[in-house]
Amino acid sequence: MILIRDFHNLRGSHRPSVVSIGNYDGVHLGHLQLITALQARARQLGVPATVMTFEPHPSEFFSPEKAPPRLLRWREKMERLASAGVDQVFCLRFNQSFAENSAQDFVQRYLVDGLGIRHAVVGDDFRFGRNRAGNTAFLRDMGAKFGFTVTTVPTCEIAGERVSSSRIRSAIQRNDFVLAERLLGYPYAISGRVVHGDERGRTIGFPTANIILRHDNLPVWGVYAVAVSRAAGQCLPAVANIGVRPTIGGDRVLLEAHLLNFDSDLYGERIKVEFKHKIRSEKRFDSIEQLQAQIARDTEIAREWLAQIQPAAREQAGG
Repeated sequence: MILIRDFHNLRGSHRPSVVSIGNYDGVHLGHLQLITALQARARQLGVPATVMTFEPHPSEFFSPEKAPPRLLRWREKMERLASAGVDQVFCLRFNQSFAENSAQDFVQRYLVDGLGIRHAVVGDDFRFGRNRAGNTAFLRDMGAKFGFTVTTVPTCEIAGERVSSSRIRSAIQRNDFVLAERLLGYPYAISGRVVHGDERGRTIGFPTANIILRHDNLPVWGVYAVAVSRAAGQCLPAVANIGVRPTIGGDRVLLEAHLLNFDSDLYGERIKVEFKHKIRSEKRFDSIEQLQAQIARDTEIAREWLAQIQPAAREQAGG
């Protein structure tokens, strides 16, 4: 997959193209429905299937304190789009200058002049441009003017409700990881490279694999039973804390996973942490001893809970 980072990196080889536009947070089943239509039209026309997306998410730019949690880190989103078969991702920096583009300017500069658009594939509720003034009817009018066509893809529904990033966030925050997986099409997880921490967990008997997170706006926060997957394919049960570690005065968001029955280190490895069940919220304890005792209880809860779901997982896998 080709990644085009902002407008100034566009080249003639990136156009013409068939384009879908959106935030694509989660790259969930609704997004995959759009991508399937995008790929089909791109193959018909013999041009790249291109997703246009934005960084940061527009809501993070306009109202960072009210922005919805991200389902995927930026790198994870790119990996999901590549796995889905997208040929190109055109990632635009969302800033004040970009936000001021009228709907017509957006179409002419980025789609027509930038990507040489031949066809657009969008959801039936698609809005764009300054103050979200543009809609699918306007896009079709622009297509008639500039020589491209438009396909709208109907809403994807599961259990009678729309598949959306907001519905998935709600499921995760309600500790319904089964529904979240059903809507995403894959288990909810956070991936990252294991880094050296302050080794405080090791000193109190619970060594952890640590992933530093750039953003603190996450749908998960607290202590969870998780499954940790390594690049070689090994999957290990674990208990994870995601937060700032208030008992020890932590000042950055960290994902710490204590792997059960595992005593090797994972430094430098890229791992995937799949969230299975929330045990409790993060809290500040009055002493390290209280924290240590609680972690021991959390570990036993995680061990028992993961033991219950392992037979079901083997049955689904046909084992």
